[in-house]
Amino acid sequence: MLMIRLQRIGKKGQAYFRIVLNEHTKKTKGGFHELLGTYNPHQKQLQANREQIEYWIGKGAQISPTVNNLMVNYKIWDRPKVQSWKPKQKKGSGEQAAPVAPEVSAERPVAEPALTG
Repeated sequence: MLMIRLQRIGKKGQAYFRIVLNEHTKKTKGGFHELLGTYNPHQKQLQANREQIEYWIGKGAQISPTVNNLMVNYKIWDRPKVQSWKPKQKKGSGEQAAPVAPEVSAERPVAEPALTG
């Protein structure tokens, strides 16, 4: 399955992203089928080829939630946002953790010697 997602490039601390079309099983750092745009988070600039992205979505490619939300934020298209991450559940809310059973020793207990007096 083809996937439209971000590929990180740039130096450490100076992230810069490409919007690429790639097979979903391939690593994001590797090669890609087609370059569809770029994103510079430092200058807050997004350049995307909307026609090519819609073409590939029409052919069955999936778009990552992050790329979808970026395109919505920069008003490149008018679609709903998608949740791209799951919030952590707090320990106190929701399901309570199951009580932990005390460890059972595999050794037999040793009887204490009786005191005679």
